[in-house]
Amino acid sequence: MKGPSTTPYFDMGGLGKIIKSMPNPVPSVVEKPSQVSPIQPVAERPVDGAYAPEMTNATAKAELGRSTWRFLHTMMARFPEHPTKEQSENLREFFHLFSLLYPCGDCAAHFQQMLKEWPPQVLSRKNAELWLCNLHNKVNVRLKKPEFDCTKLNETYDCGCGPEEPDSMLSVNPQEATGMAKIMPIGVA
Repeated sequence: MKGPSTTPYFDMGGLGKIIKSMPNPVPSVVEKPSQVSPIQPVAERPVDGAYAPEMTNATAKAELGRSTWRFLHTMMARFPEHPTKEQSENLREFFHLFSLLYPCGDCAAHFQQMLKEWPPQVLSRKNAELWLCNLHNKVNVRLKKPEFDCTKLNETYDCGCGPEEPDSMLSVNPQEATGMAKIMPIGVA
């Protein structure tokens, strides 16, 4: 019979020593290849199940929500106007992971349902900004809060980017962003 499995550990204290092995309290599990499921592209994975429990402190929940919306809107303002396929897929993956890891479980579950109904629009910055603004407004309606004017995103959520192209968001009709955001052709202002 073999002894306990071992795992190499590295001394990160700068001494340059490698501790060749230490007992591993968790035995290794080797799966048969037939048991390993292939990683599916984000678009094909179901979005359900939140990792966190319900957040019961209303004050902490509201503060988290405000901070999260600021972060997300600022992130959208910094997203490339003409993203590569990889950048678009990264943003889609971010929202999938975000919906699982958000620390308010009931909020995460609600966000997951919204993602199913209104998938992320990631082919341009404007589409991403309007998609997120539309989602934010759906949450505002559910929480009986006033809807936000999506033409004022850049005024409210300053990305620190410096001057934008003239009327980059003014040319977008927010009424067109209701429900599912329309995909705008690349290069259209």
